Amino acid sequence: MIRQRIGATEEQDALLCGIGFALCVIVAYLLGSVNWALVVSRAFFHDDVRRHGSGNAGATNVLRTYGKKAATLTFLGDGLKGVVSVLFAGLVFGYPAHVYETASGKLYDIHYIHLLTAVYLAALFCVLGHIFPCFSKFKGGKGVATTAFCVLALNPAIFLIVVLMWMILVLGTHYVSLGSVVAAAFFPILLHTFDSSGPRYGVGTVFALLMAALVIWSHRANIKRLLNHTESKTYFFHKKKDDA
Repeated sequence: MIRQRIGATEEQDALLCGIGFALCVIVAYLLGSVNWALVVSRAFFHDDVRRHGSGNAGATNVLRTYGKKAATLTFLGDGLKGVVSVLFAGLVFGYPAHVYETASGKLYDIHYIHLLTAVYLAALFCVLGHIFPCFSKFKGGKGVATTAFCVLALNPAIFLIVVLMWMILVLGTHYVSLGSVVAAAFFPILLHTFDSSGPRYGVGTVFALLMAALVIWSHRANIKRLLNHTESKTYFFHKKKDDA
């Protein structure tokens, strides 16, 4: 949409890009601020999940409080808003952007840089909205599902690796927080490894670091409990007697 209108003057280019970025940021933040743990607990249980368990408005606490079906709905809701935010940014700036093949390598037009910036901005602000939601007095969840699905929309290959890493850690240790922190930390590392050239590398690395830092920061209390061996374990299947 923005891409099709740019081209008359530099001033118009800058103005339209600014409007486009602002639109992507606002929509992503508002979508992120819709906390599905609160939606599910209020709509189906006439309750507030923050009154139970860890007090966190996230899928893990929903699982412990209301069960697997409610947790699945929460996880998908919090995740899909990340995908919608990224796709909306892509729609605003216009898929596809041009990448030209030359003898010396790839050339990227300015619209491609704008597109990359927009989709990563949308992902970042959707996560910010989830952690600091305007609809819930800026006290939200920890951003794991939202970040994961943003990564899915941005780079499906990295998403698969991160999810596999998370599953191995969580199923092996039963600490969801440990899997989430480690997976978040590896997101910028994997992006650096698989996208080590071109504008995606520069733009993506900055935003990946910011998103990872947000998720890790939101788990600061969990990290302290992990270090003190007081973190609660989560069992998705059956609980072993020796883990009781």
